[in-house]
Amino acid sequence: MTSELGVKLREDMLIKFIENLEKHLQNLRICLDYHQIEEFIKTIENARCIFIMGAGRSGFIARAFAMRLMHLGYDVYVVGETVTPRISQDDVLISISGSGETTSVVNISRKARDIGSKLVAITYGKESTLAKISNVVVVRNAKIKTQNGDNELSKIAPLGTMFELTTFILLDGLIAELMSRKGLREEDLLERHAVLE
Repeated sequence: MTSELGVKLREDMLIKFIENLEKHLQNLRICLDYHQIEEFIKTIENARCIFIMGAGRSGFIARAFAMRLMHLGYDVYVVGETVTPRISQDDVLISISGSGETTSVVNISRKARDIGSKLVAITYGKESTLAKISNVVVVRNAKIKTQNGDNELSKIAPLGTMFELTTFILLDGLIAELMSRKGLREEDLLERHAVLE
């Protein structure tokens, strides 16, 4: 029975998905631009407040990153929430968009730039509108929703799934780096973790 299940799973879409994710994670490690990451970290460390945004699933990734930054002790806000204050020129806006052309993300980023805030773009589109207006660009080399070239990948990881997952992992890795630089332990983060849940 177990061997029959094993044969079925080897052909299963779930296994193909995991194998593809492994390839994308290897690519993330190989293509990581440490200069971009260092600029990103310095921008976070020098900001008075951090504002984060993304649309759709990129917005969920942005919220998860904002939560961990808050656990690290940063003043961080998610754009669009009712308690988000005014951004200033001493602040940074981190915008996540696979294409770098998402209308709401580009428009809000332009507004922050006009105010004088620093902009960080996390995007696949290194020549995109978002990248061109940003101070720091973290280029992510993973399939986004506007790419239709790989039909096999589209069957198992549709739209921007691989961009979103690998960006999530990259940002969690960045949290580990920031924890280390700040000399924080998990217990320190736990003190800021929500209890009203």
